[in-house]
Parts: sequence; C-alpha cells; structure tokens
Amino acid sequence: MKIAVASGKGGTGKTLVATSLALALERAVLVDCDVEEPNAQLLVNPEWKETKAVELLYPEVDLAKCTFCRECQRVCRFGAIVVLLDKVMTFYELCHSCGGCALVCPMKAIKEVKKKVGEIRAGKRDGIVLYEGRLDIGQPMPSPVIKEVKRKASREQIPIILDAPPGSSCPVIHTLKGADFALLVTEPTPFGLNDLKLAVGVARQLGILCGIIINRVGIGDDRVHNYCREQGLEILLEIPEDRKIAEGYSRGLTLSEVYPEYKERFLEVYQKIVQKVERNVSQAVSGN
Repeated sequence: MKIAVASGKGGTGKTLVATSLALALERAVLVDCDVEEPNAQLLVNPEWKETKAVELLYPEVDLAKCTFCRECQRVCRFGAIVVLLDKVMTFYELCHSCGGCALVCPMKAIKEVKKKVGEIRAGKRDGIVLYEGRLDIGQPMPSPVIKEVKRKASREQIPIILDAPPGSSCPVIHTLKGADFALLVTEPTPFGLNDLKLAVGVARQLGILCGIIINRVGIGDDRVHNYCREQGLEILLEIPEDRKIAEGYSRGLTLSEVYPEYKERFLEVYQKIVQKVERNVSQAVSGN
C-alpha cells in the first residue's frame, strides 16, 4: 500500500499528517519526497543508518575527436549542448541525462561522466523507516532524486507513506505516480480551496483515488466542505485550529504525541483508505 500525502500549497500541515499517520501505524515506511526542503526527520527523529549519493550521467566532449558536426545539438530537445565554431558548450542545468548525444555522435567524441546531484539518507525509529531525499544546493531538477528515493523505499514490504512536495508541478507528479491513494491536506481558506482544486486535478489526471484532510478547521469558511461535497470527495479527518497542536509541532511533536486520541483517528483513516483501494481494485477486476 502506497499512500501519497500531498497538498496544493505549502503550510497546510502535510508533513504533520504524513508523520502522524506513519507513527500511528507503528510499522511503516515514510518517504520524504520534498527533496528541496526535507523536514519529516524533525518529527520522526530517526537514527540514521545509511547515506547514498544520487548521481546522474552528463556529457563530456573530447574536442580532439569532435568534428563539430552538430549531431548532438540536433538530437537534444532541451538545448543542453550547443556546438560553436571551435568548441562545444554543455549546460548541465538543462541536461536530462538521456544519453542521446553520446549515442548519435559519429566520432564517439562524447562520453558520459557521473555528477552528484543529491543524496538519500535512511534511518529508523522503532518500527518506522524513514527515507529522505535531499537535493544538492544549486541543482535545478529535484525529480531524479525523488525517483531514486522512491525506488529505494519500494523494496520495503510494509505500508509506504510518501510525503510529497507542496504544489502541483513536476516534483508532485513524480511523487504521486505509482501511489494507490492520494491523501490531500488542505485548509478552509480561499487559497486552500484554490490549491486543493489543482491537487485534485493532478490526482484525477493520474487516475489515483483521493480523500481529503482539512487542517486548521475554524479559521475560514465552509467553501472547502461544499467543494468536497459537490465533487464527491470524502473528508477523512478534520483537525481544528489549536494552539496546543501548533506549539507541539514547533517542538517536533506529531498530532498523536500532542493528543494521544489522534492515533486511533489516523488508524481509522488508514482503514478507510484500505477499503477504498480494495473496493476500487475489485471493481476494476470485475469490470464494473
């Protein structure tokens, strides 16, 4: 079971929900896919066991062999390699490491060299395994690190909770791909509603079932509730605006550590998700 916890905007409590759900399950894998600003470890506080570099292959041109034929430039869709009169310029920040330029070079003047773009850390706290992706400073593309941290975590045979980056752009899409369920966290404000609509659109485009958790209930209005009702989206949990929760979060405490009754509530959320996924699989098999 892979559950992606996502939100259309930052600051909705997505990581608080993801860590609270993982700790409520007691045995789970938590994957921090917000590789530009990973912070799940502040709430899980794991003992780190392993660190691995994430490397990509980038072109390196041997000018002694190059005939400046521009075949590499023609094949590159991203403008990452430009051939001038007597030199070749490569722009690593645009390169997608597809290897096409090396394949088409008639003189074999291009070889691929490894370049570190980030790292993955693995840690553990009791029955919770935390995988954290971390993009190196200055690197423009988080998606390769997200893909690698997901691949690393996929070997585990217990429930996997994916803590997605905020928003609805490419990093979120790469996080959601392959998930069984998207747990979308929002807040009852006009901004929360606008970005929830974007997140729901992404989940539906990818064909992923989704449910809603509304955080900070009491600060806004009922437009998010009305939208969920109109769209047939089930609200799986409502978390009130509560100073004690905010203070606990600032000290690195999850919801169930602030209010123990939330452990049972998150277990109920998990059971509802399992039932929804199993029902969807049964309907797909039966053709209904």
